[in-house]
Amino acid sequence: MTGVISYPIPPYSNPPIEPQFYQPSRFVISNISLGVTTIITTTVNMNYVIGQLVRLIVPFSYGSRELNEREGNVISLPTTNQVEIDIDSSKNVSSFISSSATTKAQILGVGDVNTGIISSTGQNIPTTNIPGSFINISP
Repeated sequence: MTGVISYPIPPYSNPPIEPQFYQPSRFVISNISLGVTTIITTTVNMNYVIGQLVRLIVPFSYGSRELNEREGNVISLPTTNQVEIDIDSSKNVSSFISSSATTKAQILGVGDVNTGIISSTGQNIPTTNIPGSFINISP
């Protein structure tokens, strides 16, 4: 046949999303230190950066219920498994309690491709750079 253009056929289409290949990830909280700023300790090392927006998910059985669904910005990284966020938890917040509940207390990165500052990649093509947005790091 003449005039037919043949394109390469990809080996797959619409592969499943593998959460371990995206940064930042979701982390399980092992402790929350309350104060003018809040320090979150997780069970493993984190990949968050200063300035990133994060959200806390704290089920009822863990105490600190007042922090559930609260968002804050990362202001420091004291250790590889700790993050300090700009949420004032010094007043009217109950202490964090370790629990064996099925649903774990979690900290998650917040971000999307619709908001954020525009930065240049060194080329003439602008890109969106949003602290907290998910980055594909698949092999």
